[in-house]
Amino acid sequence: MRNHEIDYKIYGDDMQFVEVELDPQETVIAEAGSLMMMQDGIHMETIFGDGTESSGFMGKLFSAGKRVLTGESLFMTTFTNNGVGKKQVSFASPYPGKIIPLSLDEYGGKIICQKDAFLAAAKGVSVGIEFQRKVGVGFFGGEGFIMQKLEGDGMAFVHAGGTIVKKELSHGELLRVDTGCLVAMTSSVNYNIELAKGVKTALFGGEGLFFATLTGPGTVWIQSLPFSRLASRVFAAMPQTGGAKDEGSIARGIFNLFDGD
Repeated sequence: MRNHEIDYKIYGDDMQFVEVELDPQETVIAEAGSLMMMQDGIHMETIFGDGTESSGFMGKLFSAGKRVLTGESLFMTTFTNNGVGKKQVSFASPYPGKIIPLSLDEYGGKIICQKDAFLAAAKGVSVGIEFQRKVGVGFFGGEGFIMQKLEGDGMAFVHAGGTIVKKELSHGELLRVDTGCLVAMTSSVNYNIELAKGVKTALFGGEGLFFATLTGPGTVWIQSLPFSRLASRVFAAMPQTGGAKDEGSIARGIFNLFDGD
């Protein structure tokens, strides 16, 4: 196996963190800012891209550039055990939810996930981009035209909001989900966008104009609380000042519509 073989343990319930145990000279890569704590003897280094083997500076620059397209930083951080004996390093979720451990070799060596789902992985896992070929998916898919792609045969960790459910889809089985609730899927799943039927449902149903259709075979992971939904509820509950903009006012939405806020 070309990926480093790492052991791990997940702690907590709603605000989880994952503790990764590294043997001497083993390395784990992680998103910048996800570190929670690490033991003495672990060397931290900021790198271009995801740390996979690239041919020279241009190869590394291209790897980092792909991450910019998914809205991530140019840089990632590696944590290597340069000490004697086993050492632990821990990474925390950025918002309430769950951490999903994924052994990529169990899923054909490739997982496609939403842009901000990746948390950490064994060194050797490639963190790239996956273009959605269908125009409708690109414009109305909630996660946009570009998603993250995790490739390799090692362990990776992704995070998502609320409660996570794993669904095994048989051949031809179709599952409709809110576009923001999709966390990850195997590469064999067909992902498309479907327009909500009926004008009243689309405009007043509260679920948006589009939802995602996932067709098997394959595995999908669904989250109950997308961060965008959590953020919109928090923003809506924030006190506002001035007349029709007061919290709880029925006229607030109409005011915002014509006021341009």
